[in-house]
Amino acid sequence: MTVLLGIILTHNEGRHISDCIESLRFCNEVVVFDSYSTDDTMTLALWAGVQMLQHPFTDYASQRNAALDAVSDVADWVLFVDADERVTPQLADEVLAAIEQPNYVGYRIPRHNYIFGKLTKGAGWYPDYQTRLLRVGKARYDPTRPVHEVVQLDGEPGTLKNPLTHYNYRDTAQFTEKQRRYSAYDAQILYEQGVRAKPHHLITQPLRHFWWRFVTLKGYQDGLHGLHLSLLMAAYEFRKYRLLAALSGQGGQAPSTTGTNTP
Repeated sequence: MTVLLGIILTHNEGRHISDCIESLRFCNEVVVFDSYSTDDTMTLALWAGVQMLQHPFTDYASQRNAALDAVSDVADWVLFVDADERVTPQLADEVLAAIEQPNYVGYRIPRHNYIFGKLTKGAGWYPDYQTRLLRVGKARYDPTRPVHEVVQLDGEPGTLKNPLTHYNYRDTAQFTEKQRRYSAYDAQILYEQGVRAKPHHLITQPLRHFWWRFVTLKGYQDGLHGLHLSLLMAAYEFRKYRLLAALSGQGGQAPSTTGTNTP
């Protein structure tokens, strides 16, 4: 019998955890892999009757690798799902069929992103593939990519058709806070790669990013919502290059950003 575990990484996810667990009941077991939440996440997981493990959070790649290590002796496959994601019945059926196939060691899954409560298919938010269904022993996360983590597979990947449902970004304030963190991280990565900002980049890069989001990636299909998101992302492209320009005068160390070490 092929054993499939659903794994949810959590930190203060009391708002989402119960519904997320329920969407994973088709798995042989559900594991909440928590980084010492201070809200009611663990209490709700206990009530739901799932397995609970705790591990200190360093970065996303390390946390996912730690979760893989923790279940390596009891699972054949794992399905990573974030607390603000849900597995539909259609996707559940597809996952159960996929893990019985010998050809692949991991599967990409598309996502439906709900941003500010609206399903968003333009501006780069669909198909938004995530490699989350992994054969145990054949997948690790790249330790050099602590954010925007990347899976390294020892074998061929497959692609599923049915999407995860992702309740992403409740409001503009949450969106702004997360993109501020990402822009600081991305600026640091560019600096370490030898990229240096030039004065004209503060104008050209945000304009190019807006065009890419709104026109090339068809943000216009989402109307004013797509326009709003494309403008917000252009603003954070500006912030990224402004931070990159500042790094050379700070010894290559990006300004610290509150909350970068918790999921």
